[in-house]
Amino acid sequence: MTTKITTLGFDADDTLWHNEHLFRLTEQRFAELLADYTDVAGLKAHLLEAEKRNILHYGYGIKSFTLSMIETAIEVTDRQVPADVISQILDAGREILAEPAAPLPHVIETLKTVKQNDYKIVMITKGDLFDQERKAVGSGLDRYFDAIEIVSEKTPETYETLFHRHGKGAQEAMMIGNSLKSDVLPALKAGSFGTHVPFSRTRALEEADTPETTDRFFQIDHIGQVPELLAALAA
Repeated sequence: MTTKITTLGFDADDTLWHNEHLFRLTEQRFAELLADYTDVAGLKAHLLEAEKRNILHYGYGIKSFTLSMIETAIEVTDRQVPADVISQILDAGREILAEPAAPLPHVIETLKTVKQNDYKIVMITKGDLFDQERKAVGSGLDRYFDAIEIVSEKTPETYETLFHRHGKGAQEAMMIGNSLKSDVLPALKAGSFGTHVPFSRTRALEEADTPETTDRFFQIDHIGQVPELLAALAA
């Protein structure tokens, strides 16, 4: 049975370009700054809770993460954190914002191929507006997309709205990304296809269980297998 897919949604961070390793390196630097006050495991637990709280107020992205690090530093030092440490945390956040976005392997070839096959291609990403726009343009990947949507959260309603805006609705769309929680599960709930492209590292905030068996869920080894998957579904 031929499956009709007309619109492709691609996640950005750790699907199109590297991102998570920058957060991990910054966490390591953060732990070193506060080594005299708490152990690494305790610090990470505090930081994760701060991130969960702050996402509700500041959204996703490095700015929210930087504020979470500052809040955590204040908590674990009982409000005694030196000003120099705060300054170094701010510097670490700025360094991530200045880091160029490098496309992951197979990304450019895949985007060229699906664009030639007349799919509507949309980048759908969470995060800070300015930072995500900077990475989309700086990576050179913006030229392959018909639209770029930077959203505060990825919900079934988000995908329903965007796939109607940029295509023929969720039923004829596929969302592709590294996060089961944000890219796959809500897209499936909206009625779309969801394709998981595992990345070597996933943020704790993005972890979720693999969905129950569904003929609209797929998992591939790398993004370069997207054209092959689409060809098989269209056969």
